[in-house]
Amino acid sequence: MTVIGDDGLARPEWASTDPLLREYYDTEWGMPVRDERGVYERICLEGFQAGLSWATILRKRPAFREVFAGFDPDVVAGFGPADVERLMGDARIVRNRRKIEATIQNARATVVLRAEGGLVDLVWSFQPAETPQPRDGSEVPTVSPESVALSKTLRRKGFAFVGPTTTYALMEAIGMVDTHLVTSHRRGSSGLWPA
Repeated sequence: MTVIGDDGLARPEWASTDPLLREYYDTEWGMPVRDERGVYERICLEGFQAGLSWATILRKRPAFREVFAGFDPDVVAGFGPADVERLMGDARIVRNRRKIEATIQNARATVVLRAEGGLVDLVWSFQPAETPQPRDGSEVPTVSPESVALSKTLRRKGFAFVGPTTTYALMEAIGMVDTHLVTSHRRGSSGLWPA
């Protein structure tokens, strides 16, 4: 179900009240991301989101970007134990040791992947031939055969915190699938799928 906002535009319930989520939904979510740093950042943030609300991650995103060097894989790949401890002491981010270590591990895996064509090409190679056409939130998938395959491939390539649900959320966030409700003003906004 969509909610008509005070601006007359239809959005899903999750993006209808919180101004930060509404801005994210209206301008960023589901738009194509095809640069290494952007895809790496979203993989890491989706991993941090596991078990938490996306609003929590979005509110902390400026701090995440600051402490992880703008999600520059080359810089983060060089982080060591002292950096992990520094990050564990920073209350502005999610202080989960496994997720912090995964972000560093994922940076290293991203750098290694360049020899095989790179993270962006790998991730986008799992774009499905069709996208869902959800009429309400209950019809929005949380996994797909492609997200399962992407998860397995990323894990084989050394990535962590990339389960099938996380990779599906990544696919939604970067426009690989369009799960905007068919009644939403954002449906088809990526330019990759029909409205």
